[in-house]
Amino acid sequence: MFITADQITANNQAAFDTTKALAAKSYAGFEKLVELNMAAARALMTESFSNAQAALAAKDLQQALALQTGLVAPMAEKSVAYGRHVYGIAVETGAEFSKAFEGKTAEAQKAFNQVVENVAKNAPAGTESAVAVFKSALASSQTAIDSAQSSAKKALAVAESNLAAVTEQALSAVTTVAKKA
Repeated sequence: MFITADQITANNQAAFDTTKALAAKSYAGFEKLVELNMAAARALMTESFSNAQAALAAKDLQQALALQTGLVAPMAEKSVAYGRHVYGIAVETGAEFSKAFEGKTAEAQKAFNQVVENVAKNAPAGTESAVAVFKSALASSQTAIDSAQSSAKKALAVAESNLAAVTEQALSAVTTVAKKA
């Protein structure tokens, strides 16, 4: 089997297109993070001036302390919400990369299987058992790869679930502490 110049050109174009698409997805994720950070900075600045204005208007130390204590829970909630947004952007961007990787992996696997089939068809007489062993090893390796990908996806889902649970517990703890204060 010979590779032609057209096949090389097509492969190079496909690789370029994939790289371009992934770069665009990376940029989109970065752009979302910048927008989130700008919105967070704007909100922080506005709230800081409002809080400073309220602190200046406090009539005594007790009122100033109550004001500061009342800010703990909303700050924690906003921090958690910000973390969720960042995490959501990261997961979304990562999912796009995973999807592209899985697609390219499937294409490569299909092309490799076609090569193996062509080699098997053109194998010299008497090598059938060696070809069968090779095909069996190839099938086993593909099964192992599929199993590893499935396990990785399950581990990621468990990690995401655990992160959500820990976030909710932290937010609940802060809310409870703020109510007691």
